[in-house]
Amino acid sequence: MRNKKVLIIDDEEDLGILMKHFFTPKKYDVYVAHTIAEGMKLLEEQKPDYIFLDNNLPDGLGWGKTEFILVNYPQTKLNLISALDVPKTSASSFRILEKPVLWEELTKMFG
Repeated sequence: MRNKKVLIIDDEEDLGILMKHFFTPKKYDVYVAHTIAEGMKLLEEQKPDYIFLDNNLPDGLGWGKTEFILVNYPQTKLNLISALDVPKTSASSFRILEKPVLWEELTKMFG
């Protein structure tokens, strides 16, 4: 049985490190990208089970890839994260997390 895979696409290096420390002991394989381009490449290569996608990235708005991910990777659970203007939604196909991402919130989601 393979480990589940988590892809974090966020330009904040500290967040990537913290999330890696959260998921690795839980036996997840964690991949971190700092741009949309890097993230889309890792998405194609790794086909992760979970994605944490920041909105404001150096090469554009990450949330602009939401529809592409939901259509082309329907098995992937998408989590959108942002510190600015976080909309509320009742969408069941993805979750929106506000920065700073709280350890307690991740623990509720992933045990």
